[in-house]
Amino acid sequence: MLILAITFLVRLLLVALFLPFSALDKVLNFDRAEAQAAQSLPRWLASILIGCGLGIEVVMSAAILTGTMDRLAALILAFYCIITALLWKQFWIVHGFRLKGAGDRDLFWDFLKNFALAGGFLLLTFGTDAPGVRRFLADPLASSHPYGHIDRQEDLP
Repeated sequence: MLILAITFLVRLLLVALFLPFSALDKVLNFDRAEAQAAQSLPRWLASILIGCGLGIEVVMSAAILTGTMDRLAALILAFYCIITALLWKQFWIVHGFRLKGAGDRDLFWDFLKNFALAGGFLLLTFGTDAPGVRRFLADPLASSHPYGHIDRQEDLP
C-alpha cells in the first residue's frame, strides 16, 4: 500500500501545478488569461488557446494520475510546457533582464521551470533508458500501469 501511495504522490507532485492551480486560475480569471495571451495573439485565437490549455491541463493531468494512456498524456504536457515557455515566458525580450546583478529575472526562472517540468514529463513518457523509448514508440496509447502488480519479488525491497 505504501508503494502505491508513493507512486500516486510522485505523479500528483508532477501535475500539481496544472490540475488544481493553473486550471482553476484559468476558470476563475479567464478574462485576465485571455488578455495576457492577446498581447501577442489575436483575441479570438487567445480565447481558443486558453480554452485548449485548460482542457489539456485537466484531461492530461487526470490521465497521468489514473495511469490511463499516461505516457501519451505526459508527452502532450511536455510539449505544452515547452510551447508555453516559448510563447509566454520570453525573458529575452524583457527590458532590464540580466543574468548577473539586479534586473527582472522572474520570467527567466519561469522559463527554466517550464523546461524542467517538461523534462519530468518526458521521463514519465519514455522512462530512463532506450527500451522505454522503444516501448513508447511501439504503443504510444498504452498505459505504464503505475499501480499494477507490485507483488513480484523483484519489486519488493
